[in-house]
Amino acid sequence: MTDAIPDDQFELNLGGDVVYRVKRKRGRPPFERTEENARKVNMLLSVGWAPERIARVIKDPRTGRSISVKTLRRHFSPELAERDAAQDQREARRLMRVWDMAESGNVGAERVLAQLIDRQERMEIERRLSEKPKAASADKLGKKQVDKLRARDAEADLMAELEHEAGQNFVRPN
Repeated sequence: MTDAIPDDQFELNLGGDVVYRVKRKRGRPPFERTEENARKVNMLLSVGWAPERIARVIKDPRTGRSISVKTLRRHFSPELAERDAAQDQREARRLMRVWDMAESGNVGAERVLAQLIDRQERMEIERRLSEKPKAASADKLGKKQVDKLRARDAEADLMAELEHEAGQNFVRPN
C-alpha cells in the first residue's frame, strides 16, 4: 500500500506541513435573493413595516434562518428605496382592479369603488388641512418668550393696582 495523497487534495503551508483542502467553503452560505422574497418585502413595505421587522420575517431558503437588516439592505435596496411610493402603488393597483371590475358591470365593485374614492378624497382633505397649521407654528412663541411677556404684564398689572390703591387711600386736604 502506498501512502501517497493525490495532489488535488492537499497543499503545503509555509512550514512545509501537509494541509488538506476543504471541498466546500466554510461559514454560512451567502444569502440569495428570490422573487418570492422580493415580492414579500415590497408588500410589507407597502403596509408600513420597518426594515428591522421585515428582516425577521424574510428567511434564507437554504438555512431557514432570518436575515439581518444589513443583508436586507444589501439585497433589497431597490424595494427599500421606493418605500414611500410602495403604499401608493399598492393602493393604485387596488383602485385599478376595482375600476376594471366596475367597468365590466359588477355592481358590488361599483359600490366599493365609490367607497374607495370617498376615502381618497377624505385623505386628501386631511392632508391639506394638516399643512395649514405648519405655517401658523412659525408664529408660535417659545416658553422663555411667553414667560417674559407674562412677567411684563404682571409687573404692569401690579403697578396699576398699587396706583389704584394709593388713589383710594389718598385723602385730600381741605
